[in-house]
Amino acid sequence: MEGCTMDRLEAMTVLLQVVEQGNLSAAGRKLGVPLTTVSRKIADLEAHLGARLLVRSNRHVTLTEAGHSYVAACRHILAEVEEAELAASGVFSTARGDLTITAPVVFRRLHVLPVVAAFLQTYPEIDVRLTLADRLLHLQDDHVDAAIRIGALPDSTLKAIRLGEVRRIVCASPAYLARHGTPATLDDLRLHHCVTFAGLEHEDRWVFQTDGRQTIVPIRSRLAVNTAEAAIDAASTGLGPTRVLSYQIAAARAAGLLVPVLQAYESAAVPVSLVFDGQGAKPLKLRAFLDFASMRLKERLRPSEG
Repeated sequence: MEGCTMDRLEAMTVLLQVVEQGNLSAAGRKLGVPLTTVSRKIADLEAHLGARLLVRSNRHVTLTEAGHSYVAACRHILAEVEEAELAASGVFSTARGDLTITAPVVFRRLHVLPVVAAFLQTYPEIDVRLTLADRLLHLQDDHVDAAIRIGALPDSTLKAIRLGEVRRIVCASPAYLARHGTPATLDDLRLHHCVTFAGLEHEDRWVFQTDGRQTIVPIRSRLAVNTAEAAIDAASTGLGPTRVLSYQIAAARAAGLLVPVLQAYESAAVPVSLVFDGQGAKPLKLRAFLDFASMRLKERLRPSEG
């Protein structure tokens, strides 16, 4: 009986990988098992249930109606099994193990990395994998324990700790402004050559939200880059104004390399949050990180909010 239960759990794991990877071959590669094994596990599971779970095509699989319900149950069952194993191994009573944390590139370098370094010194039995992620990762699918998110959060099962807020700021170097003048209104931006950051704005326009109204301002982008750091570096050399988040220019602003302009037209601040899976009990390693990091990140964000 025990062997049958273990086989069933293994088959559930295989089924979830097939669904997440999109086909049997990719699931086999992810699990490190032959395609024939994956196919047999799914067939045995369907035979045991007396129901078809997957509709197979040449390249993809889709779930049947019964498959959708069963996969949801599998996720719940396997999560409970994992939680029970973690409890038995002492993960819930001792702060130890591995943590995966993600954060936007510049925010990670400026704020998260120093906090994580201090956390590792305080908790010697915890190891951290810190991943750069300007794109949003799915916490469960990508095996992420906690993530820094900048912006409004969609409704989900995730829980969030509010760390602070940041704003989008237009800035330029003093040398550029001395040569080309300081824009006083949004319409003045049409006269300037801008540096655009593809991760935050369009290359041909900037969108401002002031007093509840949206204003779309056409701009000429002399340089388009794909990281905030590159945009800040280019603007600092005097190439033209750029628009990034307030925390991203803290160092350049303090050094006098960039100055904010058009502050009367700044959009409303956006929240910065530390998010994590709100379902099930949290391992002590995660609780330790949330308590340790949230307090320190709130402190680090305070000077950047202005």
